[in-house]
Amino acid sequence: MKIFLIVVIALLIGVGVGGGWSGMRAAEAADGKQIVGVWFVTFPDAPFKYHMCTFHADGTMEQANPDAGDAHTSDSDGMGVWVREGGKIKGKFVEVTADRTTRQFVSRGEISFTLDVDGDRFAGNAVGKFYDLDNKLTFGPVNTAMQGTKIGL
Repeated sequence: MKIFLIVVIALLIGVGVGGGWSGMRAAEAADGKQIVGVWFVTFPDAPFKYHMCTFHADGTMEQANPDAGDAHTSDSDGMGVWVREGGKIKGKFVEVTADRTTRQFVSRGEISFTLDVDGDRFAGNAVGKFYDLDNKLTFGPVNTAMQGTKIGL
């Protein structure tokens, strides 16, 4: 009986939390400010300007671009977080770069951004800072615009 009550309570909590998330997503969708989804993104000042970003409802995000986009270094996919502050989305993702020839660590890139969502498009600015293994800034800050178009069916 105790186990049954625990399961029922857990299910009710899960439905309540899930309902809260879906209610928030519905409110964002209604005002055209929903960031959750998959986006084709350009960073005009990056070594390769075309990227894909996925924003998840739990406040995490992923960024990827072609490995061959930079002739000197190979970079990992970016993993990060985002929050809504007022009408803006603020976030940061981190990627690791390696030298293509030596296969050694080059830097940890931290790219912070602020953007405005307007329906299936967003625009904003990003700042990249790159650090060595001792957390010493080795390159940047590099400022760039950031524009995205949502992928839809």
